[in-house]
Parts: sequence; C-alpha cells; structure tokens
Amino acid sequence: MSTRKLSKTRKNDPFFERECQKYEIPLPSREYTMQVLQDQGRPVSFDQMVALLDISRDEEELFQRRLNAMERDGQLLRNRKNAYILPEKADLIPGKVEGHPDGFGFVKPDDGSDDLFLEPKQMDKVLHGDRVLVRCIGLDRRGRREATIVEVLERANTRLVGRLMEEHGIQFVVAENKRISQDILIPPTAMTDKRAKLKARPGNVVMVEILEQPSRYSQPIGRIVEILGNYADPGMEIEIALRKHDLPFEFSKEAQAENQAVPDKVKKSDLKGREDLRELPLVTIDGETARDFDDAVFCEKVGRGWRLVVAIADVSNYVRPGMALDQEAYDRGNSVYFPRRVIPMLPEKLSNGICSLNPDVERLAMVCDMNISATGSITKYRFYPAVFRSHARLTYNQVWSWLSGDATPENEVHQALQPHLQNLYKLFQVLLKARKKRGAIDFETVETQMLFNAQGKIDNIVPVVRNDAHRLIEECMLAANVCASGFLHEHKQVCLYRVHQGPTPEKLENLRAFLGEFGFSLAGGDEPKAKDYAELLEKIQGRPDTQLLQTVMLRSLRQAQYAPENLGHFGLAYEAYTHFTSPIRRYPDLLVHRAIKAVLAGETYNPGKWEDIGLHCSGTERRADEATRDVDNWLKCFYMKERIGEEFEGTIAGVAAFGIFVALDEVFVEGMVHVSELGEDYFHFEPAKHQMLGERSGKRFRLGDRLRVKLVRADLESGRIDFILAQEKKEGPAGDDEVVTWRKNTTGKPVLGAPAPQGKPRVGSGGGKPGKAAPGGKAGGPGQGGHRGKSPAGAKAGAPKRSPKSAPKGSPKSGGKGGAKGAAKGGSRKGR
Repeated sequence: MSTRKLSKTRKNDPFFERECQKYEIPLPSREYTMQVLQDQGRPVSFDQMVALLDISRDEEELFQRRLNAMERDGQLLRNRKNAYILPEKADLIPGKVEGHPDGFGFVKPDDGSDDLFLEPKQMDKVLHGDRVLVRCIGLDRRGRREATIVEVLERANTRLVGRLMEEHGIQFVVAENKRISQDILIPPTAMTDKRAKLKARPGNVVMVEILEQPSRYSQPIGRIVEILGNYADPGMEIEIALRKHDLPFEFSKEAQAENQAVPDKVKKSDLKGREDLRELPLVTIDGETARDFDDAVFCEKVGRGWRLVVAIADVSNYVRPGMALDQEAYDRGNSVYFPRRVIPMLPEKLSNGICSLNPDVERLAMVCDMNISATGSITKYRFYPAVFRSHARLTYNQVWSWLSGDATPENEVHQALQPHLQNLYKLFQVLLKARKKRGAIDFETVETQMLFNAQGKIDNIVPVVRNDAHRLIEECMLAANVCASGFLHEHKQVCLYRVHQGPTPEKLENLRAFLGEFGFSLAGGDEPKAKDYAELLEKIQGRPDTQLLQTVMLRSLRQAQYAPENLGHFGLAYEAYTHFTSPIRRYPDLLVHRAIKAVLAGETYNPGKWEDIGLHCSGTERRADEATRDVDNWLKCFYMKERIGEEFEGTIAGVAAFGIFVALDEVFVEGMVHVSELGEDYFHFEPAKHQMLGERSGKRFRLGDRLRVKLVRADLESGRIDFILAQEKKEGPAGDDEVVTWRKNTTGKPVLGAPAPQGKPRVGSGGGKPGKAAPGGKAGGPGQGGHRGKSPAGAKAGAPKRSPKSAPKGSPKSGGKGGAKGAAKGGSRKGR
C-alpha cells in the first residue's frame, strides 16, 4: 500500500479499506467516484475529477485507467467535451442512430431496450450510424417511446459515396445509402479530385469527405475526394457497394510487401515437424469456376467403419500474428463474393497460390484425421500439420456424373481414385442417416446464379443445382468442424464457436400461433430442439402450403454468429461447433487453426478479447451479405428494366406494413406490391400471421399466397422493383382460393370481368385515400415513390426536406419544385 498521507476526501470513501486490500496503490472506489460525480450535478472533466478526489500526479495514469474501465462497463459516459456524466442520473440513454429514407429515424439503445423514435427535426442533427445520448420525452401517437438528442457522442460517417447533383448553381451529393436522407452540400472550392485532376460533373458517382457534420442549424458540408465515374459504367454497382458498406478492397503497402515475400513453393524448412501425406490420394472437389481450393479429402474402409482425412490449407504458416497481412485479414473478416468479382480476404498470391491446394504440387496443410463408425459416429480423431500433394482437381458435377454412372470420356475420374470416391459416397450416406437421427434441420431453399453475356449484361438468372457431391463434401467439412470444436473444448483453449441459438420466446409464441391456424403444433415446450423442427418439416412435406410453413419456421430462428461462449448450434443439432475448414476466406477459421497449433505445442493462444473479435467477425459477415445483396438487387433491377409491362406468376415472399413482396417463379427476382395497389380497402398488417387483411372486404394477402403481377417500375438508384396486381386473389372455401381477372377500378362502377365492389370506400375516417395501410400501419415504405401515405408521428410523408440555411428557393431541400431528391431520381440509367 502507498505510504502517501490520506486526505480527508479519500477517507470519506466508504469502500476505501476494500481498495487497500485489493491494490498496492488504492484509488477512490468506483462507488465513491460515481457518488462524487452525482453530487456535482453536471458533467465533470478529468482535471476536475482529479481535484475533487485528491488524485496525485503519480496516480493520474492509474485513475484514468479506472475511469476508462468504468466507461467500458457503462457506469460512466463521456460527452464530446470529454467530460464525465452518469447516464442513469441524467435520464440519458446512449445508443446508435438508424435513419429511415423518409427522414425520421430511431435510436437503438446500447442496453438492448426498445428503440426510441426520432422525428425529422431531430434527425437533422445526425446521420445514420452516429452514436448519441438521448432523453426520452414520452410516447408518440403510435405508442412508441420518442426521444430528443442531447449529445452526439461519435460520428460514424467521415466519407460517403453518392451522386453529385446541381440545382440553381448549388451542388450537393445524394448519398447512396438511403438511410442518409440529408444531402451533403459541396462548396465551389471543394469540387476537384486532385489525384485524378478532373472536375466532377453532375451525375457522376463520387466519394465525398464530410468537412462539417450536420447540426441543428446547418446541413453537412463536404468536398469531393474521388470521382468514380458515371452511374452507367460497367461494374459501378460493385464500386458503390464497396464504399457504401466500408469494405476494405485495397491492401496496404506493408501487406503487399509481405505478400511479395511469400514463397511460390513449399520450402524445405517448413517440412520440419510435419507428417508426410504426399502418397495419400487426397483430392479437391469444388465448383467448375473455383480458383481457391482450401480443402482436400480422402476416405478408406477401416474394419466396419471408415477413415476420413480432411486436409485444410495451412494459411497460419504464412499469415502470422503481428503481420500487416493478418491485420488486413482481420479488417476484412471474410472474402466477399460479388457476381463476376471477388474481394479476397488475402491477396491472390496466397489465396490462389501457395495456400491453394492445386493438383500435383506440394502444399502445407492442417489435417483432421478421423475414424468414423458404421453408424456415423466419430470414434476418434487427431489433428496434425502435414505436407501433401493433391492427386486431382475434381468438380462436383464430374464426381456426381461418375457416381451416378453418367460419366463421359471428358469427365471420367482416374481409375486409381475411383475406390476412394466410392468410399466417400458410402460414408456420406452413413453420415446423412446420422444427421437425420441427430435431428438437424434441413430447410429447402433456392440458391440462384446470374449468367452474363460478353457485354456484361445478365442473360439469365438460374437456380443452382445441388447434387450429392456437394452434400458429400459438406458432410466431410461438418465432421472436421465438430472435431475442431471438441478438440479445443477438451483442452480448455478459448476459441470462436459458431453459435446458433434456438428461437426467442416471442418468436416461438408467434410461430406456434401461426402453426395452430393450420392444425400443426411444434413439440418441445418452451425449449424446442432442432429435432422438433425437423419432425415438423417432415409432416408438412407434400402440402400446397409447404413453402409457406417452412418459411415461417425458418424466420423464427436467430442468426448464427461467432462467440467465445459455447452455446451449441441449434440448426445443425451440435452441442459444440466451430469453423475450421476455410481459413483462406474466413478469419475465424484462421484463429481456430492457430488455437489448434497452440494446443499441439502445449501453449495457449490469446489474440486479444475473444468476445470483441467474435462481434467483429459476425459484423463483417453481415456487412458482406448486405453489400452482395445491394449488388444483386441492382443487377436484377437492370435486368428487369427491359421487361416493364410484362406479367409474371409469383408467390408472396414477405409482408410488411407498406406492402407485400412477391418472388417471381421463373426469373427468380423479388419485388413489391405497395399497399396502395392492393385494392379499394384499408389494409391492416398482422405481423404474427404474416398477412395483410382488408378491413371491409376481408381480402387477405398472406405469406405463401400465389399471385399474378405486372411489372411497372425498376428503379436502379433504389434497387427496388415495383409490381401491381394483374389478378386478384379471391377467397374461396378454406384452403381453396380462386383467382379471377382484375384491373384497377377508377370509375366507381363495376368493371367487367372483375368482382363487384364490396361497399363504397370509407371517406373521412382515416384522413387518407383507400388503398392505404389501415390506421396504425405504415404506408409509404422505404424508397417507394407515390402513395406514401402517413409516416410515423412527426414525419411529413412526401414533404420536402428542410431547406439549407440561406439557400435560394428550389435549391436542395428548399421545398421548391424539383428539389434535391427529385434531381437525384431524375433520369434513369441507360445501357451498360
């Protein structure tokens, strides 16, 4: 303990004796620190805290660490002036802003409590993603908590991608992220991209650096730092997605230098301590277009069971902690696969070179060597580093053609490999039976791929056909991943598990209520198992509504994520599961390789705070999904522009307060029928039943219903596709719906070939026009033009944004005719 004479202030700390017993240099306790801060009744700076608590110069660094820890644990908050406050005493709630395209927004509190609504005037101060302190000011007209922003804690946007627009001599950038509804003003002096030495022109896609963030009195101001080109340039949709979602796509100079130093061949020095599997006929089985091969397999009969060898590229031998390449891999988190372009987690020299298990060349691997019983149980396994040589590069279709007896001379499998493929297939059948017995859930989903012509335009969108060769490799990888999680758990080595939890109580209740309407029930009580889901899936097979029931069951489950706490994998019905088999394209797999190597060496691997790493990797996975979804939507939109006016058959794939989403049968594209186009009625959105219900007519639009729709709009800028009904679904006897011809009635008289009107539209009761969402529902969904209906309380649907301070009439957000958003939407993209 310090010999420093205690001050009166320090003696007042009721927990000071405890601090003396715990620390050599006792500081004021957390409780006393918060009490002193509360007594001040205002934000207090660090220097003021030092004076109030009589902290000596020698103690200041330790005290700063104490305050940082308290801030981390949510006991303190720091405002933008770096002064400390007690959030609960000030009735302040920290959280993250989520913007809406219509100008309002929400705050997602850090503690996970219900969101708070922000009216457009509050959103004027911030941008989507900013961290703020808010105070709850009551409930809005829809019964939601409403907030006012007290402090902006952290700005999320320093650079944005968008389109440069000009109105009345004023230039501004409209962000590609539609959750950012404010335009960024560009002063005349900030118009040039110095690197390209080009002047940006209206309509160009640009990167803008924000010089002044928005405030209550001013719009954001920025300068152009990069000119990407015209919206119609081939590949521009990917360039936009990369910047919109902050995806790293260029490797640092340090990483490039390390990449150049990577050898092209396996060095003799790397063979030390490795088992030699060069004579074992391991093979890779991948798709026809694959370029990076990170797994190879071999199977042989051993007694009544099998020996399965899964060799995974030893990326950890070349990418080590502390390297710039490792930092790049961490930042990316995973490779991102766009149509016709890949953003790799590692440079191509690694991913397609020394770490790719190409045929007939030596490669380093981490091997999972398993013995599997005749019933599909893994009886023993071991991990070890090895050197091997892939004996063939096979494809899924080639293997399946041979296994099914349809092989041709062009895709014949070498005779020496045939017995091993037979063994793999027999083992797969056993593993498949074990999977079903275990109760793993198998949802039938359709994966699609886009086929492009020489000009880069989509020729067609087709489903990806999976065969048993795909499933064979999948089962081999699952077995290796399970062994990896078991190995690390057994040796008490912390790692990132691939966690998938069961449904939340709320979702479970909604699912059971929905299933009850169809006469089905989900077993398992309050904690159903995967097997309960699997058994129900078997029961519903062969019904006309199978797809509907399966979709609702799937949506009741949570999203898988990475975490150091082993919570099991619900969908796969595993008690423990991790990712080991793809270190070329997933950072968690690389960490698992390092952890296994550490255990084999009798050491412990600790890359940092595992929980934070798990959150980061889960976030980069979602980021990649969002970016690829944006690109897919844009390409599909471009593909459908030439088919405006055509009619299609489809199925309702989603229901929201502002309309229904319809998935087309043959072109595998999804679009929306806005609530205003559903008919002459007020429609209530019933989320638990996944349906829209007409108030007067009783007309119902439910997930899984069949519809015929007409394409009326394909908007490239929002990536949205709009339909109207070409036929109306008329309710018949239970489960027997009749489809009749329909067209919109604007005369008030019965239309030939259409059902007679079921009563006059109600006037004056809801303050709007028929065809809107019923009171309490949201009309005018995100990004939808026309028929915007009422926005949530405080938001003026369809109204122009506020004008920039001292801007001329008609300039961005002035409310003049043809405002900023109108300019942004004007003119569709022609050709590619």
